[in-house]
Amino acid sequence: MKRKMNLWKYLILLVFSFIFLYPIFLMFTSSFKSNTEIISFPLKLPNKLSLDNFISVWNEVNFGDYLWNSVFVSVVSIVVILIVSSLAAFYLARFNFKWNGPLLFFFMVGLMLPMKLAVLPMYMLMMKLHLVNTLYSLIIIYIAGKIPLAVFILYGFFRTVPKELELSAQIDGCSNFQVYYKIILPLMRPALATVAIVDLLDIWNDFFYPLIFIRDEALKTIPLGMQSLFGEFHTEWNLLFAGLALSSLPMIIAFLFASKQFIEGIASGALK
Repeated sequence: MKRKMNLWKYLILLVFSFIFLYPIFLMFTSSFKSNTEIISFPLKLPNKLSLDNFISVWNEVNFGDYLWNSVFVSVVSIVVILIVSSLAAFYLARFNFKWNGPLLFFFMVGLMLPMKLAVLPMYMLMMKLHLVNTLYSLIIIYIAGKIPLAVFILYGFFRTVPKELELSAQIDGCSNFQVYYKIILPLMRPALATVAIVDLLDIWNDFFYPLIFIRDEALKTIPLGMQSLFGEFHTEWNLLFAGLALSSLPMIIAFLFASKQFIEGIASGALK
């Protein structure tokens, strides 16, 4: 009976794995096909493996610039988000002061209000700061929009860390900041990985804010730059799939490196 139950479990997992992985497999196989081959035989494997589509998309649509812009915006935004949110969450979780509750509620308000509703005031603010049509406008918006969720996640994890660890470190002569980055942060790697991957996926795939704040072709990110492959009467599907495959590789690599910490963070968060 138990063996049959395990067999059904593995069968269900196999079916769901196929459902989720097949579109990725189809995207990579289509990136090696010609446009005619994709339209005529969309589910068929490519007749030959050629890198012509990747070379074309890299040269014809300035994919190198799009990739660099996306990497720059994503990395800078994630690093600042992790630093600021971890410091704020540590301070709120470990120090009791008069404005502790209202300050935590202030961060929680950021989770309730959709930022896209304030796109007009944000655009006017960026115009006054002379940041429209710069990558820094995207970085500022992403940092402001992602910090509330990061603080909310890290605050819950900080509250679960025993205070005795901090007291022991302080007895050994550590300051509060040394306790933060020498004792607490190494224990918070699963939570930090969870925040980093969730925010990285959202920032990397965002199309809305680059469409609003970026005008120059050389400053476009990958989602906005790939729009040029969609024509009014014709779409170069082979180049589009090649671009999608190239743009997904950094996310796949990042998840493979941080997957262990990410899964630990999700599991420990569920248990706590």
